[in-house]
Amino acid sequence: MAFFIFSAVGYGQIATTVNAKPEPGKKLMTVEASCGECNFGMDGNNCDLAVRIDGKPYFVDGVAITEFGHPHDKNGFCVAIRKAEVQGEVVNGRFKATYFKLLGIDKKDSK
Repeated sequence: MAFFIFSAVGYGQIATTVNAKPEPGKKLMTVEASCGECNFGMDGNNCDLAVRIDGKPYFVDGVAITEFGHPHDKNGFCVAIRKAEVQGEVVNGRFKATYFKLLGIDKKDSK
């Protein structure tokens, strides 16, 4: 049981719908990731993944909110704001992800 808790907390998860590795030579950003509607105050009808870059939130295309577990779980995107390493660009007000790695949770931040 303790191993499971440690392993669930201590590592990052890479989205399976985008590149498995960051592209060399392209900017790699560390951003906040969460539910746009629940935690970033964005307009919408469902829970949708968003990233906050330089204080501005953008819905994400290319990665689903459920790719990292249920969004309403203890550390899910509707409950928590997480850190992620990403590559991509903002196009027409949306972040088009080409790489998305959800970073691990510090034990001190996990409740």
